[in-house]
Amino acid sequence: MSDWGLDLRDAEAKMDEAFAAAGDVVLGVLDGTTDPEEWVRSVDYGNTLVLSIAGDLNELAAPFARDVKDMDGELMHFRGFLVVTPPGVSIDTDRLSDSDGDGEERVESDESGETDGGDGIDGGDDETDGDDA
Repeated sequence: MSDWGLDLRDAEAKMDEAFAAAGDVVLGVLDGTTDPEEWVRSVDYGNTLVLSIAGDLNELAAPFARDVKDMDGELMHFRGFLVVTPPGVSIDTDRLSDSDGDGEERVESDESGETDGGDGIDGGDDETDGDDA
């Protein structure tokens, strides 16, 4: 046997820790202090993020929006929060109306991860199929 120095007990503990929160709703603040990869990992583990936006949404979401969308997750700006869902969890906006002016806005980004169209937000229409998220 070769001596690789692997401690599988430690690896197992780290995996248990990483997947312990799978499927949870994670509340946080999107202010640029959290590593974007941490948000991507959390979504990849199956968590839904509800992030209070503290700053410019486009600038703060750009580093991870493309990665989330590439994994078929969804991002939506709603009343001062960014809601980010993992693959297989859709954001249902059927109960929202545009009459209150505080409807939903889907976050769009281009291939580079930069937000799209200047403000990075798709005008908040009620079309909610997963392809435009």
